[in-house]
Amino acid sequence: MAAQNQEVIVANDLWKTYRLGKIDYPALRGISFKADRGEFIALVGPSGSGKSTLLNLFGALDRPTKGQVLIDGIDISKLSDDKLADLRNKKLGFIFQTFNLLAYMSAADNVEVPLIARGVSGKERREKALELLAMVGLKGFEKNRPSELSGGQQQRVAVARALMNEPKILLADEPTGNLDSKSANEIISILNTLNKKQGVTILMVTHNLQLTNYCHRVCYIKDGQLEKEIVQNV
Repeated sequence: MAAQNQEVIVANDLWKTYRLGKIDYPALRGISFKADRGEFIALVGPSGSGKSTLLNLFGALDRPTKGQVLIDGIDISKLSDDKLADLRNKKLGFIFQTFNLLAYMSAADNVEVPLIARGVSGKERREKALELLAMVGLKGFEKNRPSELSGGQQQRVAVARALMNEPKILLADEPTGNLDSKSANEIISILNTLNKKQGVTILMVTHNLQLTNYCHRVCYIKDGQLEKEIVQNV
């Protein structure tokens, strides 16, 4: 388990309400939460419970209706859109269920995308992309486009892309949801290695309870509230 007093994510009384026509729909109802540096945490619960909404708030992809989110000690509610984008680019990595790769780009080009906005040279970007693709087991597939890769391979590209900016925090929303069991096991093994060997803090939304065996904590979300937490020795 990560050392105490090294909180990289803190949520205080988070509420998120969506307006659907004339009806207010509360997706989150007062969640408070902390994640320590180096933890691997699973967020589980039924569809519509608020897991992905919570992850989006932690990733500064959305703003809460009420409450506070601190990322690495920074109150993100006080940041402008430009500052939020900068924080996402420097501190956070994202993995999505649908891969979100650019179809017209090669695997290596897709991995390079996070560093383009930071003005990193093409040579440095390419070297790092090739290194990360090799790390996730895709050496030899650098020039393949997404349509020439299996689902598991595409998700490996997505993992490599998420690591391109050396994030302190990795947010994974159903990272194995579109994969067969073999590919799912390969992806969770990569995430486990990142957590254990590189100390990356990982928050993972999942429906697959088998994957939670790798996690330090399992947080159960129900009806927009944190129902219970289970601490595990892993």
